[in-house]
Amino acid sequence: QVQLVESGGGLVQAGGSLRLSCAASGSIFGADAMGWYRQAPGKQRDLVARITSGGSANYADSVKGRFAISRGNGKNTVYLQMNNLKADDTAVYYCYANFLLYRRDYWGQGTQVTVSS
Repeated sequence: QVQLVESGGGLVQAGGSLRLSCAASGSIFGADAMGWYRQAPGKQRDLVARITSGGSANYADSVKGRFAISRGNGKNTVYLQMNNLKADDTAVYYCYANFLLYRRDYWGQGTQVTVSS
């Protein structure tokens, strides 16, 4: 059973930075893609950033130029460096991992990011 564990959320002032980490365990195979979604109160869960096993990344327009996603040296770790944070970035951030071999996505439990203005 694949499990994802996130860390790095917290409270930060506007303009500050945070780095989220996510590690997936329970699979001897590497994830085909990993990424981050976020969900603010009363809103749907939206993609923030995604990166494939080959290193190709894409971002939501709202975070381009401020956030950077990267994969760790291990096959199943992913990071999200968030700079110049804004109040609108406040949300629960969820890590996900896509395994084509297993034909499904796996999700972390979420980590709260709160940006004070």
